[in-house]
Amino acid sequence: MIFIRAISRSNTVLNRIIRNAVPAIRSRFINSNFGFRYCSASLAAMVSTDMEVEALRKLVMEKQSVVEKQGDAVRALKASKAAKEEIDRAVNYLKELKIDLQSSSRELQSKLSDDGAALSKEAFRQAVNNTLERRLFYVPSFKIYRGVAGLYDYGPPGCAVKANVIAFWRQHFVLEENMLEVDCPCVTPEVVLKASGHVDKFTDLMVKDEKTGMCYRADHLLKDYCKEKLEKDPLLPVDKVNELKQVLALLDELSAEALGAKIKEYGITAPDTKNPLSDPYPFNLMFSTSIGPSGLSPGYMRPETAQGIFVNFKDLYYYNGNKLPFAAAQIGQAFRNEISPRQGLLRVREFTLAEIEHFVNPDDKSHPKFKNVSNLEFLIYSREEQMAVKPPVKIRLGDAVAKGTINNETLGYFIGRTYLFLTNLGIDKERLRFRQHLQNEMAHYAADCWDAEIECSYGWIECVGLADRSAYDLKAHTEKSGVPLVAHETYSEPREVEKLVITPAKREMGMAFKKNQKMIVEALEAMNEEEAMDLKARLESDGKASFEVCTLGQTVTLTKDMVSISKEIKKEHQRVFTPSVIEPSFGIGRIIYCLFEHCFYTRASKAGDEQFNVFSFPPLVAPIKCTVFPLVQNEKYERTAQIISKSLTTAGISHKIDMTGTSIGKRYARTDELGVPFAITVDFEASVTIRERDSKDQIRVSVEEVASVIKEVTEGQSTWADILWRYPTHTSTSADE
Repeated sequence: MIFIRAISRSNTVLNRIIRNAVPAIRSRFINSNFGFRYCSASLAAMVSTDMEVEALRKLVMEKQSVVEKQGDAVRALKASKAAKEEIDRAVNYLKELKIDLQSSSRELQSKLSDDGAALSKEAFRQAVNNTLERRLFYVPSFKIYRGVAGLYDYGPPGCAVKANVIAFWRQHFVLEENMLEVDCPCVTPEVVLKASGHVDKFTDLMVKDEKTGMCYRADHLLKDYCKEKLEKDPLLPVDKVNELKQVLALLDELSAEALGAKIKEYGITAPDTKNPLSDPYPFNLMFSTSIGPSGLSPGYMRPETAQGIFVNFKDLYYYNGNKLPFAAAQIGQAFRNEISPRQGLLRVREFTLAEIEHFVNPDDKSHPKFKNVSNLEFLIYSREEQMAVKPPVKIRLGDAVAKGTINNETLGYFIGRTYLFLTNLGIDKERLRFRQHLQNEMAHYAADCWDAEIECSYGWIECVGLADRSAYDLKAHTEKSGVPLVAHETYSEPREVEKLVITPAKREMGMAFKKNQKMIVEALEAMNEEEAMDLKARLESDGKASFEVCTLGQTVTLTKDMVSISKEIKKEHQRVFTPSVIEPSFGIGRIIYCLFEHCFYTRASKAGDEQFNVFSFPPLVAPIKCTVFPLVQNEKYERTAQIISKSLTTAGISHKIDMTGTSIGKRYARTDELGVPFAITVDFEASVTIRERDSKDQIRVSVEEVASVIKEVTEGQSTWADILWRYPTHTSTSADE
């Protein structure tokens, strides 16, 4: 009976947890005029909270333990040849426990899969994507030829949303920060990408089906396996649950060997055929090409836009009056030959990037405007929290920089500006977080890196990368091109500084090394202070020393008379240095897709027999700002509609005029599905109504004022609430039909 009491106590605790959790779940729906839509909670929380699932999983494990102990008790009774009545009682009790365990297991399985939930992640995603394709926001490219994975075409409303997002990005960053905008070619010579490291290191780990040769991205297979086990296996022990969560948290840190070991340990096979998989190996993601007809000048389609800015640094620095800091920006197409594109616009082979390279003195990364964003508070997922498998925490940006969680003010400033950009677009601030890269994710030269991640039905998606890349890029292109990409700082008074002086004896070296002399001299002059003083000590000790020349790929022997190494005090009037760069990089397509999901909801018709789709785009990004509807087909109303259309065009407001005889309710529904925020209904010659999409509130204004009112609210000079105070409201039953 001890076991039964333990189970009863567990059930009581579980029920209390569920009772407390249910109101929170209900509060995550809006179920009035707006039908069902996603709010600030995570998508998974719409079906069941993590608290519920974990409590159920714990209960199942407790009951499993009880069953095992009772099974041991039955076996002990049989071994001791106890009385038949006692054995029968124990066996019957064991059967009851097993039935109870099966019941709890089914309940947990139901919570994990939740096929009956009223808008699961998959159903919601399908509803969004069906609407997007049907209304031609975007469609698969080359559709009549069955399409190509990872390539999509934007239709008219999609193009408009994308153009509006880019226009706001340009206003928010380029104009407000006085950035220098450039536009560079997509085709890039191999030498440029060799210098940047892309030719050798721009790879993902791939595995192949050993029988069919089908290719898969290795980390995706491991991620899918872990998620499926967590979601669908109710009897996973707690330590196994924690292990899988740890793998997911540290997935980007796994080396090829570690990734391959996990795939073998978990018995992961090819998804399509269940055949065994090869060991993971790197696959370069760049599209290769040749420049010119000879084929002798190899090139690539650029995988990012940043390199075009770096190679133009010298001219941009001169254009800026030889002053730091300054930022350059570029918006354009980039190309990556993804191993297995999926998830619609989130992982594609051609996409739009908007990138900023902010060049700054490496000794001073403060920012004069940091105070403007320091009080912003949002979710920050630091490296420490990830390693401890803890959730992100909401923290003030100024505190994150002051504590050193974020490396410097300039990086912090761009994180804050990115937060404002995304939330002003319409991204839900409760489903936006900034995640710090783990140590193994970061390049050795990077000072700090963060991703702005947005939650959608696919999980948390990296949409913006923000990195302090130190001086790596400019130094790499300086070394490869021989052109110094440096900045100058002029001192108000000369300064005495200790300088390392390396003087090769060219005559002696020429006699010893002949045609290799130049490369050896360049290698000597490129030494840092530590390397130079070590070489000097060895030369003075032994009279000779070995010296590795990377460009020759060999080690040479130098004698004491071939090079002089010393430190001298010199007066300097200026300092020459390579600037550091802070790089925010925005994936426009990913941001737009997350925006689509965050703005989508359905609402019931007035009769309740029909569901209408709505995109609640802010006016800033809406593809069309307003529509113009004559209430009925009437010459006077149509003439008034044309007058309004002309005034809207003059004011620069995108709009659509619909003179069909369809009912006004259906016309409202059609434009709501396109995300049009305002509808103008012509029901008199002198005045008209303006309807707001989400509240369905209407006001009456004169024909002469229509364009100015729409312009005022769509450009953010006033809110709809402000407009409601100034104009009389209008009530119409047809609006809800």
